[in-house]
Amino acid sequence: MRSKPTGRQLRLGVELRKLRERAGLTAAEAGQLLGVKPNQISNMEAGRAGVSAERVRTMACTYDCSDVVLVEALVGMTGDRRRGWWEEYDELLARPLLDLAELEHHAQSLRDSTTARVPGLLQTREYALEIFRQAVTELSPPDVEHRLSFRIKRQAILFREDDPAPYEAVIHEAALRMKVGGSTVARQQLQHLLDMSDRDHITLRAVTFDVGAYPGSGQSIHYAHGPVPQLDTVYLDQAHGLAFLDAEAQLHKYRTLFDRIEAVALPPEKTRDLIHHVMREL
Repeated sequence: MRSKPTGRQLRLGVELRKLRERAGLTAAEAGQLLGVKPNQISNMEAGRAGVSAERVRTMACTYDCSDVVLVEALVGMTGDRRRGWWEEYDELLARPLLDLAELEHHAQSLRDSTTARVPGLLQTREYALEIFRQAVTELSPPDVEHRLSFRIKRQAILFREDDPAPYEAVIHEAALRMKVGGSTVARQQLQHLLDMSDRDHITLRAVTFDVGAYPGSGQSIHYAHGPVPQLDTVYLDQAHGLAFLDAEAQLHKYRTLFDRIEAVALPPEKTRDLIHHVMREL
């Protein structure tokens, strides 16, 4: 029995519960059909008990789920029981941060929209260091170092040789112009954005001040695409911590929001021109 299920294990349990509820079955009724005790159903749905690939297929059949693509995507979530690199930080950082790294590692593609800061996956070490130094709750030097190394390791998904995650980021002009860490650090950060935008799997767009108010302008939004749309996840970086959203209505809302944000953003080439312009003004 797991005492600390990961975000991925919890999500698998949530999706199994959704299948059961769509079938109109209680945990007791499902247990009877599957030949297990109701508390075992509850433990699997809470991520406390492991679920094999064959068990997922059996549950899907019992729940009359005909969506083969979804079922196979859920089966895929049962594999690879190796500890990810993020588990090294288990006693050092809050669990949601580890869940974020796990989510990004398994995502099919990623989208970010930020207004006041460069997205974490595109931050230089010096830029990120300044961000951590400005935390409202002052961090000790060891805590700063842990968070910094964790953030840099997260960025490895953009450098994988065999399968780098396709990544789209929309950054407001305010974030590009903010001199985080001073002019030198800001200039290095802008150059890093230009370098990263040269990669085929990375698309960078900017929203200029001229656009004015636009949907989603008041928050930073991060979207991780799963193997099927039902397994997508939105994560919001808020003052009190990370919030993960996966309800169908929420996912639809944020997909639409991203589409509307990208509609008012500059295309990639003009975004690069803007970054060059900002760099010359530093």
